[in-house]
Amino acid sequence: MSYQTILYEQQDGVALVTLNRPDKLNAWTYEMRDELLDAVARSNDNPDIGAMVVTGAGRAFCAGADIENLFKKQIDDEGEKAGGSSANWVTTVRDAKPMIAAVNGHSVGVGLTMILPFDYIIASEEAKFCCAFVKMGVVTELASSYFLVQRMGFGPASEAALSGRVIKGEEAASLGLADRLTAPDRLLDTAMEVAGAIAQNPSRQLRMVKQLLTRNGADPDVEAVMAREFKLLDECYKSAEHKEAVDAFLEKRKPDFRKVAAE
Repeated sequence: MSYQTILYEQQDGVALVTLNRPDKLNAWTYEMRDELLDAVARSNDNPDIGAMVVTGAGRAFCAGADIENLFKKQIDDEGEKAGGSSANWVTTVRDAKPMIAAVNGHSVGVGLTMILPFDYIIASEEAKFCCAFVKMGVVTELASSYFLVQRMGFGPASEAALSGRVIKGEEAASLGLADRLTAPDRLLDTAMEVAGAIAQNPSRQLRMVKQLLTRNGADPDVEAVMAREFKLLDECYKSAEHKEAVDAFLEKRKPDFRKVAAE
């Protein structure tokens, strides 16, 4: 696929994806959604990539949906309706290699909810988050009514979603909406460092860990939680990656999981 709304590059085992409509504050469109889905699939299929970082070009991360090209056409019954393949985004993210958001500016509406299922959110001190749906006469989507509570707790999630107010980077980090706060000039370097450290680990097992966190994170049935863990552990014990880790430890060297994945 030839990308028109995003940029894609590979740096030392990490795929860097940049939302690239800076003149529109990287406003979200269905074309951007399709290109992002393709970029994730492309990264998943590349054994040389272990993690992904998503950021925005210019002064915004993503200022929300493109109102004219999406909502106005939808009201006029001329455009694609919400849902459908957009809903696949959450499943895609949770099934993918680790994904990190580097939020450089405004992260509004879908610009916020699209990153809530990411594995880690790093915010610049200049970041501004806003769950603006109620102000547009609609409700939250992309499972954000779940992920907001998971990240922030019931009270803060309720206040953020019901008020639709802007939450600046420092407060977002204190509330758990972002996982780390950085200076603007350190944002991308920090995100790439975090992604690089994750990417050194075996991709198959990283995706298994994500699967367990997704299924077990809100499951009160401890027996079911452990059953899922033991099932995947049994697969791991038989894997080439586990053998490589043990061999590397005994031989006092760093494991080469990329080589194993390519074989």
